[in-house]
Parts: sequence; C-alpha cells; structure tokens
Amino acid sequence: MDKLRAMVTGIHGYVPEYRLTNKELESLVDTNDEWIMSRTGIKERRILKGENQGTSVLGIGAVKGLLEKTGTDPLDIELIICATVTPDMPFPATANIIADKVGAKNSFSFDIGAACSGFLYALQLGAQFIQAGTPMFSVVNDSTFWIVANFKESQLQALIPGKKVDVRIEAYPDLTVTGTIASLSEATGAKFALLPPDNSSGNFVKVTQRIPIKIWIDDVQKYHDMLRAGMSVFIVAEKK
Repeated sequence: MDKLRAMVTGIHGYVPEYRLTNKELESLVDTNDEWIMSRTGIKERRILKGENQGTSVLGIGAVKGLLEKTGTDPLDIELIICATVTPDMPFPATANIIADKVGAKNSFSFDIGAACSGFLYALQLGAQFIQAGTPMFSVVNDSTFWIVANFKESQLQALIPGKKVDVRIEAYPDLTVTGTIASLSEATGAKFALLPPDNSSGNFVKVTQRIPIKIWIDDVQKYHDMLRAGMSVFIVAEKK
C-alpha cells in the first residue's frame, strides 16, 4: 500500500447569522411553509446581509474557525484555494482577500471556478500540491553523508551552526540519529531555481522562501551501510 502523502486533518464551516424562514417568505411571495417543505424540505436559509459583503466573508469565517480548532498559526499556511463561481470581484481573487484577512501572509492563494464540483477539484488540486512538492530534506553522499534541509525563512531564528538536531530517516521509522548544523546557504532556494518567482514581466509572486541548511550526521560511520544518497529525512530542532 502506498504511503499516505496528503490527508484532511481538520474541517470547519461558517454561515451568516441572518435566517430567512419560510414564514418570512410567505410575506414576500405567493407561497407557504407546507408548499416549500413538501417540495424542497427547506425550512430556512442563511442570507449574508450588509454592505460590502461577499463570498470572502464566508471564507474568512470558515478559515478563522479552522485555525482556532486545529491550533494552527496562520503564518504556517502555505496555500489557500477558494472554490467559487461568485467571487467578491474579478481581481483580486477571493482567496487573496481571505489570506490577507486571516493573517496567512506567507501563503499564495487563488480561486478555482468549477461550479458545483469546485470543492472536489480544489481538494484534489491541494492534495497534488502536497504530493508533488519537492522534498524538504534529503541525504547527500560525497564519500561521507550530510543533509540538505530546506527550512522556511520563518523557522531560522534558532537554527545556527553548531546546533544539535534530531534526524529521523523515513526508510527507518524507528531510528533517530543526531546531527549538527554545519552552515546556512548564502541565498534562498528560489535564487538558484531555474524558474525564480520573478516572471518575465517583472511581477513578483510572494511565497515563503526556504533556506538550504547543511547538516552533518554525527557518528556517520555507524550508519554508513544504512544510508543512501537521496533518502528522505525529517529534522527536529529545539526552539532555543
């Protein structure tokens, strides 16, 4: 069975406060509660009222509730996808507005318009961004072994040369070895990319940058026969 690469770890919803009941509809159009219930089963519906209100209000409420429920820092969010055919406006995207209002300043965001199936497309697209992402950490072999770890720029405060870290090797889930931070790159990974975030028109796409960090594996000879170049590992560093 293939290893699970993406999963749903939290879910939350939001609806406006105002309730439009069937009783209220009776005063607006020629209908009644029995006629509506027998044909649709709807007793009431929620209506977003007020000036300058749009789809982003619903998304903001849902995302804020989800962050609180899961204990997630909005600065840790890297992507927001909003599936809607009723955006607040053509530009900026409703997802951009949501990201700004919830404080997800390190994320990129965009809308997807696929009508009723939008949720399914957005869910699959989000999963593909996770599954197809470049490895965050990998093992390199140049007669000895060391690790290239791509930490987010917001995680660098406690990562200094000489600091000890725990190294968990994906191929050996019960094994944890120690390592030592050797050095930090002079530039972000984007600066060395074939397709940097600055496109041909000079526009800049704001994304969280990652800094390559070199980590030596302590007592490497002990694990020499187990390690292979390109292996995936998980790094844990104390926030001190």
